[in-house]
Amino acid sequence: MFVNLFAKGLENQMVEELVDIFDENQNVVGVETKKDAHKKGLWHQASHVWIYNSKGEILLQLRAKNKDSYPGLWDISAAGHISAGESPEVAAVRELFEEIGIKIKPKDLKKIFVRKVSQIVRPDFINKEFDHVFLWKYDGDISKLKLQKEEVDKLESIPIKRFESELKDPKLKKAYVPHGKYYDDVIAAIRKELGE
Repeated sequence: MFVNLFAKGLENQMVEELVDIFDENQNVVGVETKKDAHKKGLWHQASHVWIYNSKGEILLQLRAKNKDSYPGLWDISAAGHISAGESPEVAAVRELFEEIGIKIKPKDLKKIFVRKVSQIVRPDFINKEFDHVFLWKYDGDISKLKLQKEEVDKLESIPIKRFESELKDPKLKKAYVPHGKYYDDVIAAIRKELGE
């Protein structure tokens, strides 16, 4: 007789994503679930990919309304946590494909820096991350990209000048995830790539 391993309802339980845990100097000290890393305020890693085009536009994603942090706000082109044992480049490529349907190779990315961020989003959600930040130039048609509905509601390419202007406006900047100076650093890096 065949034994059904899922007889106790395990098929309905989602497997929790595991992430490497770090000390403040980015040394691996263990592994936890992503949920516990946020709940306990433990250092972990994420990959951010900022997409820009030859026209001087930045691709932004509107975060899905069911996201556990900053739902319904404009954010990085594609981003996500780095799974335990995964490299930042592989995670970046995976997130690009999962969130917006773009398939590239790790060598196509340009790493610009690692950002260390510590913020209390909510009392039960403390984000302490080492964010590996990449750039990628894409002149394709964004209307043909396939969005992961659980993560992304919409994509929009906006001119860098408009992006900068909206981030300086007290009302308009409320539509964006509050990254502060990080936006300036990314914009400067993209302008450098564009030869501005």
